[in-house]
Amino acid sequence: MPDIELSNLDLRYKSLRIKNQKQEGTLLSSIAERGIEEPLEGVDAEGVHVLLNGFKRYRCARKLNIKTVPYTSLGQDPVMGMVALLRNSQARSLNILEQAGFIDQLRTMQTLSLAETAELLSRSKAWVSLRTGLIGEMTDVIRQKLFSGVFPVYSYMYTLRPFMRINAVSKQQIEEFVVAVSGKNLSVRQIEQLAHGYFRGSESFRQEIRSGHIALTLEQQGGDDPAGCNPFERGLLKNLEFISKSMQRVMGKMYDRRLKTPAFHAQVNLLTGRILDRSDRFIQTMRQLHDRSRHA
Repeated sequence: MPDIELSNLDLRYKSLRIKNQKQEGTLLSSIAERGIEEPLEGVDAEGVHVLLNGFKRYRCARKLNIKTVPYTSLGQDPVMGMVALLRNSQARSLNILEQAGFIDQLRTMQTLSLAETAELLSRSKAWVSLRTGLIGEMTDVIRQKLFSGVFPVYSYMYTLRPFMRINAVSKQQIEEFVVAVSGKNLSVRQIEQLAHGYFRGSESFRQEIRSGHIALTLEQQGGDDPAGCNPFERGLLKNLEFISKSMQRVMGKMYDRRLKTPAFHAQVNLLTGRILDRSDRFIQTMRQLHDRSRHA
């Protein structure tokens, strides 16, 4: 595995990978202590190394003044490099939005139909259609906010998209909300609170958010300790927030290559078995609670 000069990397596809400052901070500490353990990946096209995977490692190396990095070539064709990345996206920890971004780039470069894209990637048409639709339904501004890491992907996927599908909220309204609350370091629950007020509340509430009065609107709603809730309700809200955050963390870690010891797999098999035994009943309970709260 050769090392290459950091300055020789071409970053033309950096906008297809999502920035995450928290993950990058953890990675920075790890690299400072142990160096870069996983090689960066790209294609050797037009005499340059075009980076496809490893942008966080690249930025960390620059911050640490590391001049050379381990690098693996996925070939000479950017298209086939993207295909290789997408075919192994679970192992490489591409999330669904990053997969959608690469598929959109791939289809643009090759003018591929849905069926042709699915065949090229060895995926089902439904798998490709879901990701194509995800990119197609967002504006350029929303896409930029999500990929730059200033608005959480989780909140877009599980809070804002349902408003578009169920409540017929327009793309422009979604964009206005995303722009108004991006970069405020809000929790997933705070964004959900604001979204319900923004899309179901009064025009004056929407204007407060658009004017940047985020703290005031959260205070009016009770913030992280909603006014009007009894102690039992506040306890359940904390439980639900913990579940939501834990789900996000587990999904983000489950394809990490460091999960490899026999002891880990033995214990995780037992734990996941318990979770799966309760999953149907748990999902049913969550649906009932969601429906009750929506119509309250």
